[in-house]
Amino acid sequence: MPGSLRQLRIGDGAVRGEPLPRTVYGYLWRATGRHQLALSTLAVAVFLMSMGPLELQRRIVNDVIRGSDLETLVLLCGAYAGLALTMGFTKLCLNVYRGYVGEAATIDLRRRIHTLMAPLVGNHAAAEEAAQAEGVEIAMVISEVEPVGGFIGISISEPLLQGGILLTVAGYMVFLQPWMALASLLLFSPQLVFVPLLQRAINRRAAERIRVVREVSAGLIEDSRREATPLGRALFERRIASVFMLNMQIFRRKFLMNFLMNGTYHIGVTGILLVGGWFVITGRTEIGTVVAFLSGLAQLNDPWGDLINYFRESTTAQVKYRMIAGALDPASVARPQPGAAAAAETA
Repeated sequence: MPGSLRQLRIGDGAVRGEPLPRTVYGYLWRATGRHQLALSTLAVAVFLMSMGPLELQRRIVNDVIRGSDLETLVLLCGAYAGLALTMGFTKLCLNVYRGYVGEAATIDLRRRIHTLMAPLVGNHAAAEEAAQAEGVEIAMVISEVEPVGGFIGISISEPLLQGGILLTVAGYMVFLQPWMALASLLLFSPQLVFVPLLQRAINRRAAERIRVVREVSAGLIEDSRREATPLGRALFERRIASVFMLNMQIFRRKFLMNFLMNGTYHIGVTGILLVGGWFVITGRTEIGTVVAFLSGLAQLNDPWGDLINYFRESTTAQVKYRMIAGALDPASVARPQPGAAAAAETA
């Protein structure tokens, strides 16, 4: 893994004052393209190993029930432990590398914002417009670049890793026992309906929250330059109340989605125990297969939840990046709010 920001080839664009690419993906490929390839290689290695522990669990349980010899049991348990530790260490390397790339991108974005905003703020003759532009810069540098940089660290490797685990484990379950796999996936399928609906509602409110926070930052800068007025204080109170309401709406939908996801997972576990128990009683499968299915369903649930979090972060990062790039456009700095509203509508 790289040991300095320079090795990431990030920062030259900020020094030269180059404009930001139009999309967050354009920026991440220009700034971290070769590192995305390295991260993707580690992600592929992790998800290719994910099927091994399931098969080893199945064999260990079945061998114990059949009264296998101790030597075979020790060999299988050693293989399981070795594979699990190897997979865990590879994932550790992947996560540390992701964090490094994301933090380096965050620093570069802050440098670019500072470099590009300085002349734009100076171009404002009116104190109110200058305060507004400075408020936008403060909001971008302090808070808005964090989720963008964090997303850049996981942008390619995360869907590759979690999607690969989903496909690998689901394929293994279908190969092992198609009817049990079908029952599990049917019980899991309601998430395909309610998750996108709730996530879109969260995204709309997250984009609106970004716009309001910028307005609060601009208002604080303006009030610091002149004596606060009752009208200004009332406007500030309305804005922070709006942020509170938007946050609460996001929390309600986010935790409702988590509740529904956990509920469907446990319904899936119930289905596996019911169908798998019936198959064991009738001699159509082995107890080790049921154990593997229970572990497999847990491995499906975790990456599915991670993918949902990824798409949530992806939408937030894209909205914030568009708003940052729009604010750094000289033609739009004098009118930041319409650009923000348009970004919110597209989320």
